[in-house]
Amino acid sequence: MLASQTLGGPSRCGRVLGPPLDKIIKNAAWRKHTHLVSSCKSALDKLETLSDTGLSDPTSPLLGISSSDANFVLNPILLALETNYVKVAEPALECTFKLFSLGVARGEIHGNVSNPILYKIVEAVCKVGGIGEESLELAVLRVLLSAIRCPCVLIRDDCLLNVVRTCYNVYLRGLSGTNQICAKSVLAQIMLIVFTRAEEDSIDVSIKTVSVSELLEFSDKNLNEGSSIYHCQNFVSEVMSASEGVPDLKLSQPSKDQELQNVELKTSKWEEEEIGELEAKEGGVESGSGGVSKIREDGFLVFKNLCKLSMKFSSQENDDQILLRGKTLSLELLKAVMDNGGSIWRSNVRFLNVIKQYLCLSLLKNSALSVMSIFQLQSCIFMSLLTKYRTGLKDEIGIFFPMLILRVLENVLQPSFVQKMTVLNLLEKIAADSQIIIDIFVNYDCDVDSPNIFERIVNGLLKTALGPPPASTTTLSAVQDLTFRHESVNCLVSIIKSMGAWMDQKLTIGDSDLRKSFKSDTAAEGHSTLTAEDGTVSDCELQPEMNSELSNAATLEQRRAYKIELQKGVSLFNRKPSKGIEFLINTKKVGNSPEEVAAFLKSNTTGLNEAMIGDYLGEREDFALKVMHAYVDSFDFKSMDFGEAIRFFLQGFRLPGEAQKIDRIMEKFAERYCKCNPNSFTSADTAYVLAYSVIMLNTDAHNSMVKDKMNKSDFIRNNRGIDDGKDLPEEYLGALYDQIVNNEIKMNADSSVPQSMQANSLNKLLGLDGILNLVTWKQTEEKALGANGLLIRQIQEQFKAKSGKSESVYHSVSDVAILRFMVEVCWGHMLAAYSVTLDQSDDRIATTQCLQGFRHAVHVTAVMGMQTQRDAFVTSTAKFTFLHCAADMKQKNVDAVKAIISIAIEDGNHLQESWEHILTCLSRIEHLQLLGEGSSTETSILSVPNTEIDEKVPKPSGIQSLKKKGSLQNPAVMAVVRGGSYDSAAVGANSSGLVTPEQINQFIANLNLLEQIGSSELNHVFVHSQRLNSEAIVAFVKALCKVSIAELQSPTDPRVFSLTKLVEIAHYNMNRIRLVWFRIWNVLSDFFVSVGLSENLSVAIFVMDSLRQLAMKFLEREELANYNFQNEFLRPFVIVMQKSNSIEIRELIVRYVSQMVLSRVSNVKSGWKSVFMVFTAAAVDERKNIVLLAFGTMEKIVREYFPHISETDASTFSDCVRCLIKFTNSKFDSDISLNAIGFLRFCAIKLAEGGLVCADKSPDDGSSVSAVTKNDRDLQSFADSDDHASYWVPLLAGLSELTSDSKLAIRKSSTEVLFNVLKGHGHLFSRAFWIGVFSSVVLPLFNGASPVKQDSPTSKSPRPDGSTWDPEISAAAAQSLVDLVIRFFNVLRPQLPNVVSILAGYLKSTKQGPASAGVSATYRLTGELGSRFSKDEWQEILLAIKEAATSTLPGFVKILRSMDDIKVPENSRSSTNTETSSDHGLTKDDLEEDNLQTSAYVVSKMKSFIAVQLLIMQVITDIYKANLQFLVASNINIIVEIFSSITSHAQQLNSETVLQKKIKKVCSILETSEPPMVHFENEAYQNYLNFLQDLIRNNSSAPKETNLRSLVAVCEKILLIYLSCTDYNYARRQKPVEIPVTHWILPLGVAKKEKMAARTPLLVSALKALNCLEKDSCRKYIADIFHLLVDLVRSDHSSNEVQHALSNIFQACIGPIIMP
Repeated sequence: MLASQTLGGPSRCGRVLGPPLDKIIKNAAWRKHTHLVSSCKSALDKLETLSDTGLSDPTSPLLGISSSDANFVLNPILLALETNYVKVAEPALECTFKLFSLGVARGEIHGNVSNPILYKIVEAVCKVGGIGEESLELAVLRVLLSAIRCPCVLIRDDCLLNVVRTCYNVYLRGLSGTNQICAKSVLAQIMLIVFTRAEEDSIDVSIKTVSVSELLEFSDKNLNEGSSIYHCQNFVSEVMSASEGVPDLKLSQPSKDQELQNVELKTSKWEEEEIGELEAKEGGVESGSGGVSKIREDGFLVFKNLCKLSMKFSSQENDDQILLRGKTLSLELLKAVMDNGGSIWRSNVRFLNVIKQYLCLSLLKNSALSVMSIFQLQSCIFMSLLTKYRTGLKDEIGIFFPMLILRVLENVLQPSFVQKMTVLNLLEKIAADSQIIIDIFVNYDCDVDSPNIFERIVNGLLKTALGPPPASTTTLSAVQDLTFRHESVNCLVSIIKSMGAWMDQKLTIGDSDLRKSFKSDTAAEGHSTLTAEDGTVSDCELQPEMNSELSNAATLEQRRAYKIELQKGVSLFNRKPSKGIEFLINTKKVGNSPEEVAAFLKSNTTGLNEAMIGDYLGEREDFALKVMHAYVDSFDFKSMDFGEAIRFFLQGFRLPGEAQKIDRIMEKFAERYCKCNPNSFTSADTAYVLAYSVIMLNTDAHNSMVKDKMNKSDFIRNNRGIDDGKDLPEEYLGALYDQIVNNEIKMNADSSVPQSMQANSLNKLLGLDGILNLVTWKQTEEKALGANGLLIRQIQEQFKAKSGKSESVYHSVSDVAILRFMVEVCWGHMLAAYSVTLDQSDDRIATTQCLQGFRHAVHVTAVMGMQTQRDAFVTSTAKFTFLHCAADMKQKNVDAVKAIISIAIEDGNHLQESWEHILTCLSRIEHLQLLGEGSSTETSILSVPNTEIDEKVPKPSGIQSLKKKGSLQNPAVMAVVRGGSYDSAAVGANSSGLVTPEQINQFIANLNLLEQIGSSELNHVFVHSQRLNSEAIVAFVKALCKVSIAELQSPTDPRVFSLTKLVEIAHYNMNRIRLVWFRIWNVLSDFFVSVGLSENLSVAIFVMDSLRQLAMKFLEREELANYNFQNEFLRPFVIVMQKSNSIEIRELIVRYVSQMVLSRVSNVKSGWKSVFMVFTAAAVDERKNIVLLAFGTMEKIVREYFPHISETDASTFSDCVRCLIKFTNSKFDSDISLNAIGFLRFCAIKLAEGGLVCADKSPDDGSSVSAVTKNDRDLQSFADSDDHASYWVPLLAGLSELTSDSKLAIRKSSTEVLFNVLKGHGHLFSRAFWIGVFSSVVLPLFNGASPVKQDSPTSKSPRPDGSTWDPEISAAAAQSLVDLVIRFFNVLRPQLPNVVSILAGYLKSTKQGPASAGVSATYRLTGELGSRFSKDEWQEILLAIKEAATSTLPGFVKILRSMDDIKVPENSRSSTNTETSSDHGLTKDDLEEDNLQTSAYVVSKMKSFIAVQLLIMQVITDIYKANLQFLVASNINIIVEIFSSITSHAQQLNSETVLQKKIKKVCSILETSEPPMVHFENEAYQNYLNFLQDLIRNNSSAPKETNLRSLVAVCEKILLIYLSCTDYNYARRQKPVEIPVTHWILPLGVAKKEKMAARTPLLVSALKALNCLEKDSCRKYIADIFHLLVDLVRSDHSSNEVQHALSNIFQACIGPIIMP
């Protein structure tokens, strides 16, 4: 025991090497292994002498000892391994394992450069692995793994490759399945170690242990021998853990001083033809890759050789399973490498080049194999490439995707089940990565030079989802086909789900970028490019700035549009070549020159059909012919053999079938060939004929339909004499024959395979024509790529051609706008796939997947604003609910209902018009639930409780109520069971027919299914509405209104479900900002109005009640001043009130509004306007009870809540006044009218009490009112600037309006109230406001009501409504006006001209009543204010009176002249004495009716004129007497003119003797009194005479001489008037005559005596006036009147007073003159 512990000495190396050396000595054969034994003993002896010095020799392969000692002690281990003897090799392997696992061995191991002993040991271990001993295989694997894992040893180059090869050979030729699994596991672990170190560029890295079970996923499952997997896993884990904690050798630094050289395999097994080409090409790449670390260099080396191993057995003819297993293993190792590759490999140009040159070639060659494990591994490797390395492998992926994936996916009829499932699983993984999906579309479908991979994926998945077309032959079983369908649908769902996830991520990032952009200039750079991997892309094109991304998205859009248009042109060309070329030229995809078109056809990179190319080249049209010539001329046949030239020429197209077309093409070919090879033939005709012969030979030799083949002699014989009559050499023709027969002339690719007709049958499935036709156009299906040798060579050429190009940029976008184009490509396919699967399948998993697809599709299309696509998905989902045909519902339809609810909640912000479909479904659900509860939908409206919306009424549960007796006979139930179309307004409305008991039972069972959807789920949609954004909630409300109208207008079963929900959501969203709520209410308002006017009374009542509930809730909220939303909220009440024909509705509205206002009066602000408009409409209602009800509420409002009205704004008060005015027009009760006016007075009092003062308070006379700033400001302009004054405006204007009412009582009362208000509260008005009142209220009042002239007996009233003021009202108004002026004269003094004008209007009246009122008012005005009038004001007043006195004369004269044409018949008793004749005996029959009316009118006007003139004279007289001291001379002159004018009128009237006679006769006929014309004249002159006398006596300021002259003139006129009564011809006799004539004085007649008696008082007054003249005055003027006095003396007088007066004149005046 002691010996064993000290065996090997005290050193660490000794402890490791001693026991194994001793064991080797014991196990060795003494004779055979003599040298080995002696070497071991020497080594043991040496080890005994060694000890750990603590100093390490850097060149030593062992820790703690020198290099020479290390070589010495390790030599026995090497010798033991080289013996190939098991008993000796085992301890040697154990020793080697410890050296590596314990970190004793150190240094680099490669070739013979350094540590040759360790290199030899490793090589020896590898050789031991091939001796075929099962026990040694695991030991060898153990040593090799520990050597690779050891952090102190770096195995490189060929040594590393030898280790891999050894493990590889153990796997292929292992003696047990366990050993083979261990070898495979060790290889996988070695790959992890090598590439993990290369990733980190360090030896000491954390390395995970491989999972053995995962390694057996694709192959070698048959090797598992019970617990083999467990044993192998422990084996690998033990080796990996043995080296943990050992310090590394720090060998990871780059080898700057050493050129890296390519390491070639020494064994010919690993060589192949293509390898040399690839390595030669790689040499150019690696020449510039200096500075790469040793570790990474080894990684490149291993990777290249793995690819070589995988390409070794690419020939399908070799069936050796061992070789196939080697291929599989290499692919599995490559898969492990690619799966574990880190970010360094994605950006390392050299590694990407290695992938392109080796791995891609491996995938290409292996695609020819039909082994499923190979295909699965290829798919996994391709997935790794796509996931991690797609940024650098754009072109390669563009080739492999169609070859590996799409080829299998598009094979619908005869696919391999496992292979296609592998592809579908791979696509599902791809679809799960949103960035991959986006990148595929951006880099391929938007790239003109790349295939439409995304479009083909979606199209292939759709074909698989639809299954093989009907009547087609397929190798699939029903189960397999169903599996394919479900998996393809799952992939489509994953695709749209990933698109939605990517969109959500980008939108969220975009929002955060916007929020952070102002914080940091570099914040946006982190979001510039987002890819699926966690690395960065070195290309600058993949890291655009945020602003360039938008342009990048726009560029991609242009590229996508360009590609689509180009493909349209290609598709058109493949059908009609000429049309296609024309289209491509017009869209500028191809130049318009023949050369450019020929180059396009020759390159054929866009999928042109080669047969169509040939057909187009053979056309005889000019342009096509030029294109063909340019096409042929583009070939260079110089130095080419004729057969080779034809073959080269025909590679790009297929010759057409028409002989003439072939002739044209071959003719041009022959011409071109001879031009390139002038010495080939005598003429082009020879080449032409020979070309035809070659074509015929090719067809004959390679067409299976030709039975009798042409032999060589036939071919030679057929071509005799073609060279200008000579024969071509037989050797030449024979060689040409052999060349064609042995190698068929054909194109590069075969395009003769017909297209699948599957797409044509899609529209026949389940009536999906419309859905499938929504796809704008269908690309021609690309031909699946084969895996034959020719194709592989062609693809290799593509790799070589593209590998050196740098312009292939990999694009990455973060703009979600790219999703629009993706959706346009795939939405129709997805819609068809989901719809077909949902319709045909009842599998819960499949239908759930489809519904998920619908949900994600709606999400994407809704957020992106794609209305058509969004509506299509929402509509399809809604249709699959089968709520319109409930009897046919299944569980999948209930799931569709749940999907609809989920869509509403998750994507409600973007649904817009699609809300209508969703809400229709919810309405139908509620309908079915209502039927299930046994309720009658027809009476549901009346049964709804009139409660507030927040009161919840529980519904009865259970479906059994439907089974009650009689419930099944409900017409609504029968209609639902019959079902209907989705678009029908009412379920079952368009259906008819009997319903069987089975249908009823099925319907009841389906209602049980609907119990899965409770009311809470439905309500959640409506409750969630408060989370919708402003646009969404408006769209939601619009849609709900449409659905509600459809419910309410149902002819069979109107319902109120949506209506109640409208009320609820209005309540939920009432707290939104005003702008949003205003938009919501605009929609709701129109809805309530529309439904409120419904002919269905129950519906209208329910709607009005719902509106009342909302209004009550809304009125609970306080409204700030100057807002108008309450008014808008209550507007539906107003409109319905005004337009409804239903008495019940109108009465209900009045009651509701009354209730709301009285209960929420303190919160009502702008709502008063609508309230008063409702009551205004009620005031003119035809129903008395409505009028009384509304007026009662108005009375309460005005009496008790007036402050609430006046505290809002003037318009509210104006509406109140307008409402009260409407009540004054009530036709039912005069008390209402008068009370309304009384309330107007009450309003004025309340306004005054409320302190609404416009200026400082002043005394009654208004003496302290502030000065006027603008005298011309009207009432409204002042009201706009003064809120308080604005309250008075509507009140005063309303009262003013009432003064013209048709009812006398209203006119009288309103006039009285108006002036009382002005007089009682005028002191509150400012000067400016008074001016406004006069201009807006008072003056219009008199302008419309003041008396005016009427020119004819048929003239109409001047009032607009035909009413006139009564004399009493007119007089009162005039007096009230004067009272206002008197009381507020200081304020209203500027309005005096207007007042005078109004009073003058009264005086101008032709009626005595108004004139009397005007006289009285004028007299009172002058009497009260005469002392305060200025001379100008007096002048204005007197001028107005003068104008009133004179202005009526022209009109009056015109009236009098109307009598001139009227002939009045004479009395039947004629008499020559006209003075004594009388008019008795005339009757009304003596005059025509019109003349009689005219005459009566003239008489009436004459009387009125005389009365008015006398009144004017009276008032002017009174004014003069009362205000004499205030009048100046100019004023007196105007009064004189007034008297003169009136007396002239009177004298002129009395001078019309003929008229007087007519008037007298007319009055006799009419039996009326005659106009007092004489009295008028007497009174006029008498007043004039009195005025002049008084003026002479009392007014010293007036010129006396003028007055005396006027007095004498008046007296002279009076004397003449009197004398004219004594003699008719007196006036004419006043003219002087030369011959005196003697006259007889005859006795006076009775008529003359009467006239003289009438004028006697006037004459006496005149004589007395003359008698009173002073002596000087008398002497001066007596001569003018003396002759008149003499005539008076000579005349006979009826009164002694005349004689007495004459006597006094002669005595007092004339006597003193005659007898001084």
